[in-house]
Amino acid sequence: MTDIATHVSGEKARIGAPAAIAGFTEEGENLSPLNEAEASSPLGGDASKAHSHGGGAGIPDSSRAGRLTSYKLEDFPVLTGREEDFRFTPLKRLGGLHKDELNGAAPALTVEGAANVALEAVAMTDARVGSVGIPEDRISANAWKYAAVANVLTIPAGSTGEQVIMTMTGSSTAASAAHLVLIAEPNSEAVVVIDHVGTAVVSENIEIDVREGAKLTVISLQAWDEEAIHASSQQAQVAKDAHLKHVVVSYGGDLVRVTPTARFTAEGGEIELFGLYFADAGQHLEHRSFVDHAAPNCKSNVLYKGALQGKDAHTVWVGDVLIRKTAMGTDSYEANRNLVLTDGARADSVPNLEIETGLIAGAGHASTTGRFDDEHLFYLMARGIDEKTARRLVVRGFLNEIVQQIGVPEIEERLAETIERELAATDN
Repeated sequence: MTDIATHVSGEKARIGAPAAIAGFTEEGENLSPLNEAEASSPLGGDASKAHSHGGGAGIPDSSRAGRLTSYKLEDFPVLTGREEDFRFTPLKRLGGLHKDELNGAAPALTVEGAANVALEAVAMTDARVGSVGIPEDRISANAWKYAAVANVLTIPAGSTGEQVIMTMTGSSTAASAAHLVLIAEPNSEAVVVIDHVGTAVVSENIEIDVREGAKLTVISLQAWDEEAIHASSQQAQVAKDAHLKHVVVSYGGDLVRVTPTARFTAEGGEIELFGLYFADAGQHLEHRSFVDHAAPNCKSNVLYKGALQGKDAHTVWVGDVLIRKTAMGTDSYEANRNLVLTDGARADSVPNLEIETGLIAGAGHASTTGRFDDEHLFYLMARGIDEKTARRLVVRGFLNEIVQQIGVPEIEERLAETIERELAATDN
């Protein structure tokens, strides 16, 4: 593998692209042949209404801080696939989540281990709904428009040892919308698992409010049946001295697109974003993370790992980190690592780092994509392990770094079994 790490301080980083490559510009590369060929419009300028935020002063996608956010679907132009946020996404496989009415039945919610927490179904007009995140793209805004109710889970202040498993079970292919709000009250500690199973065509907004001194772990499992389509915008805000660990695991579904965003609202916070994905033939698994350092003296760490096998297996990871002028003392690092197991699979990896102040403790990013490490295989085979078993051991070891971050034994065991099944599906 090739590992490129960049540490930047001082002026804001700017990454260009060689104009000599056909179809490649500084704005990126249109890599989704299935996208509709409709006229494109910027997510800024005239698209920004009085109640909206961002917009990039008319410059499309000029900065992660300048992107349009709005509760209203009509504020977002119709998608074409040429937008920076959708250039890898095959829009025609989205099941209409970006443009159709989402009137289908949302996946059914069941909850275990919620004896000491409060779970409520509330109207979308409830003050807690929309308090953390405003939709950042057309898919999220469409889900906001059509969500009938919001489920609000509140972890009481000062509580410790809470573990809640929320299972979202889909049973329909009619396009639907869902909304979930997680609130960790001050100085609480909890683990919340959101397990997506069954089949569905669903766009989902999840808001995560980690209040002062709270420690919250959120685990989002995309374990869908093979025909499911799932878009999930997961936005978090982290208050003073609070800690969020966010783990995304995706291996089910036909198309899965998860976009975690985490913002610091006060100093002393810490954010950890971890991800694990395993794509088989024909699957499209896409993850786009964003860490917004808007407060001083905060720390973030992002690590996503993926494995791919089979014809047309496609994974996408785009990681954005923004360090604003006010975020002195920031310590941040993000990395993505991909292991391609067979021919015909493709992994796209794009780390982005935007720095607006030089007064930071550190910032960097790294990306690697490659096949097996020959030295690892040689080491194992030299000790009498056959090549097939050695390859499986390497994959398990590669992904186990993320599995260990979950901290829920039954979920970790389930993932270990899933990885074994995935590896057994192809003669590696």
